[in-house]
Order: sequence, then C-alpha cells, then structure tokens
Amino acid sequence: MVCSLVVALAYPMRQYVSQRADVADLEQEQEETRQRVERLRDLKARWQDDAYAEQEIRRRLHYVMPGETGYIVVDQDPDGKSRTDLEAADRPWYSNVWDGVDKSDAAATQ
Repeated sequence: MVCSLVVALAYPMRQYVSQRADVADLEQEQEETRQRVERLRDLKARWQDDAYAEQEIRRRLHYVMPGETGYIVVDQDPDGKSRTDLEAADRPWYSNVWDGVDKSDAAATQ
C-alpha cells in the first residue's frame, strides 16, 4: 500500500518541483528585464538633456561648434608603426596596393 502511494505521488511531486524551478527562472528573468528597462529609461532621460546630447555628439562624431578648431592627434600605434606607415595614408590607394603586392612577392620568393 505504501509503495503504491509513493509511486502514485512520485510523478506529481516531480512535476511540482520542476514547475517551481521554472517559476524561479522566470522570476529571475523578469527581474533582469525590469533592470534593463530601468537602465534604458535612464539613458533615454539623459539623451533628453541637450548638454548630454551635445557632449556625446562631440565625443562620438568629433563635431565642433562654429568658431572652434577641431584637432585629431595621431600617435604612434601600440604595434610600433612608424611615421612611414602614417605617410602611406597620404599616398594614392593604388600605390599602397602595389607596395603590398611587392612585399608579398618578396616574402614568397625568399
């Protein structure tokens, strides 16, 4: 009798535990979504502020106000590129392509 009672209750108990785990996962997901919505609302409110929008536009797009002078500082890359690499940007694109082909050909023949 006891064995049949245990067997009869085993499946519903397993379903109950499984459903409780699903509910806990969904509550966690709901909390994460709620936090994300709150962060997005804060970001939206910041973008409504003209000073913040101007700051971000200047930073991201390198815009300057009329009468200001914009500067872009070109520094040596961490990879150790020299001034000659920066001068390659001043030449026509096809010169750089042919230099690359020559370098590849020289490496292949060695």
